[in-house]
Amino acid sequence: MNRNSQREFHRVRDGRTAGVLCMTMMVALLQGMPPAAAAAAHTGAQRQYSPVTAHEYPRRVYWGDVHLHTNYSADAYSYGTQSLSPADAYRFARGEEVTSETGWHAQLKRPLDFLAVTDHAEYMGGFLYAGKGDAQLLRTKLGQRWHAMLQKGEALDLIKDLVHVLVKGKDSTRLPNSFRRRVWSDEIKAAEEYNEPGRFTALIGYEWSSQIDGDNLHRVVLFRDGGDKAGQVLPFSAQDSRDPEDLWRAMAAYEARTGGKVLAIPHNANLSNGMMFADTTVSGDPLSADYARRRRHWEPLLEVTQVKGDSETHPVLSPTDEFADFERWDKANIMMTHKNEPWMLKYEYARSALQLGLLHQEQLGVNPFKFGMIGSTDIHTGLSTTAEDNFFGKFKGSEPSPRRMFTTMAPNIAIATPNWRLGASGRAAVWATQNTRAAIFDAMERRETYATTGSRIVVRFFGGWDYAPDTVNRADFAKIGYEKGVPMGGTLSGPPAGKAPVFMVTAARDPDSANLDRIQIVKGWIDAGGKRREKIYDVALSDGRRVDPATGKAPPVGNTVDVTKATYTNAIGDPYLSAVWTDPHFDPKLPAVYYARVIEIPKPRWTDYDRVFFKVTPPPGVPMTVTDRAYTSPIWYEPPGCCSAAR
Repeated sequence: MNRNSQREFHRVRDGRTAGVLCMTMMVALLQGMPPAAAAAAHTGAQRQYSPVTAHEYPRRVYWGDVHLHTNYSADAYSYGTQSLSPADAYRFARGEEVTSETGWHAQLKRPLDFLAVTDHAEYMGGFLYAGKGDAQLLRTKLGQRWHAMLQKGEALDLIKDLVHVLVKGKDSTRLPNSFRRRVWSDEIKAAEEYNEPGRFTALIGYEWSSQIDGDNLHRVVLFRDGGDKAGQVLPFSAQDSRDPEDLWRAMAAYEARTGGKVLAIPHNANLSNGMMFADTTVSGDPLSADYARRRRHWEPLLEVTQVKGDSETHPVLSPTDEFADFERWDKANIMMTHKNEPWMLKYEYARSALQLGLLHQEQLGVNPFKFGMIGSTDIHTGLSTTAEDNFFGKFKGSEPSPRRMFTTMAPNIAIATPNWRLGASGRAAVWATQNTRAAIFDAMERRETYATTGSRIVVRFFGGWDYAPDTVNRADFAKIGYEKGVPMGGTLSGPPAGKAPVFMVTAARDPDSANLDRIQIVKGWIDAGGKRREKIYDVALSDGRRVDPATGKAPPVGNTVDVTKATYTNAIGDPYLSAVWTDPHFDPKLPAVYYARVIEIPKPRWTDYDRVFFKVTPPPGVPMTVTDRAYTSPIWYEPPGCCSAAR
């Protein structure tokens, strides 16, 4: 065997070019057959009629919740979640029956694929252990005070004290790091115990709960890693800093220290009074390219829907959007200390923020708001429920009962929002290659995710330059989607001459929920005058309907809900919709952003199920129906010469 033959022998063997080297290859080489021909002969000999399918791209969607609280969160504990622990939350998410704080037997119709218990970093485990008379806590003045209040049942004073120390507290009111480390270890231990790669993923995480003057800036922080790395740091708390830039610095320090990975997800932008997507930093400085680059890196997603309102868009921002007014919370900030004002709205909602990001991109070369969409619950009962007929509220006081529609979410303090305003939302949908921490985190990082308001609608969304009109009818349409374009979360650039972007979208209904009304593509762009613009296109309609060319609107799908019985039928709508759509108003010189929105037909809201089950008459104005939907992560178009900063 000459040197060239030896090199080819080792290349085939070490690279596994044709599997395990067999006798055919050996004989061919010894007989003097050229190495390349020998490799080809061997490959042919091993060719399979039905080869194993390669998983080079995600083939299924995984369902979960990355924002859930248990008795380790101070607010959850103070409002009655005192027995359900992180372990209980994971058991429930995996499909086990759990007894709720009010004694109901609770179980999901279908288990989740993944869950992150994200208890508040601020005083994590403090009330729980104070209630137990923990010796370490009782050596602190704060622990002694809380223990005494809990022993006397002074719930209102306890809550007021928590708010006081969070807002006014100094180092003397911080819990010892040794205690915080012990509690964080408890949280990690539960995640490690219930994490089962391939079957169920328990992500390690927490919530950083910054609010400045009552304005919400909260972020969920998620680790890609196991406890060996996540346990090397303590959760970064709003007591450490209320500035998200300091949170990002702590995240960077974690990655440098451990070699691990971490990301943050903002939520409830609708309760930020214009702070979430402001034109300035928390310290009041104008946004810079460095700020934009760091924000985009550390915050690849936005939690766009949850129990405390929907943050996709607002009727004032999108007056021609007939579906804009959905589960709206817009009266004030999260602590209800300041009313919401009209000028704040564009800095609070995902659609306008995506457009603002394009403006910043033109000015800075980097888009700080290049985020994908995700949904989660923010439920504080340990029970991640979003089905309208299986909704367990936010706190113990909003679990199912004849009175919950008549009481408030958090009584006796500023957050006196009626329970009936709570939405049974939302779900996180992730297109990943497998059900593991690494694969799910990586999908989130590349923004191949979408949000639903509760239903498990299956949506795929691709953008490219030459999808054929019949591509969505092919069994391998997703493979073509990746090969000829980008999935949700991706970026298109370098348009061929005379070409406009083509988008391919498919949606299938949740088998346990309602049929689909329509698929829409929402486009945002910056016009030649530098103004934010948006337009909604109905690209697929059920029941053979067509858009009226005169009005630009499609006729309503109808409504089969019988509110007297809390029932509906799927006699209208379609179980599956799809479209290949080309932007008819594309200008290659203007940056743009596109996302798909899928709308279900109406169905009974949880308030209607309560009305029928408990035989009560709801307060006036309480909605009895809901029109659930899904929001995909966007696909961006960047013109030639745009965005010199790295993507």
